[in-house]
Amino acid sequence: MTRSKPFTWVAAVIFALIAIIHIVRLSTHFQIIIGSHTIPMWVSIVGVIVGAFLSWMLCREARGTTGP
Repeated sequence: MTRSKPFTWVAAVIFALIAIIHIVRLSTHFQIIIGSHTIPMWVSIVGVIVGAFLSWMLCREARGTTGP
C-alpha cells in the first residue's frame, strides 16, 4: 500500500492549471505586454508542454507508479 502524497497532488494541479491558462492564451490570442515588451505566443507553447509534462510526472509520482 502506498501513502497518499497530498503536496505532490497540489503541485500537479498547479502545473495543470498553468498549462490550461497557456492553452486559453493560445486559443484567444491574448497579448501580454510587460512594460514595452510583448511576450511572444511561442512562450505559451513551451508553457503548455512543460506544464503538462510536469503535471503528468507529478501525478505518476503521487500514485506511486514510477516506471515499468
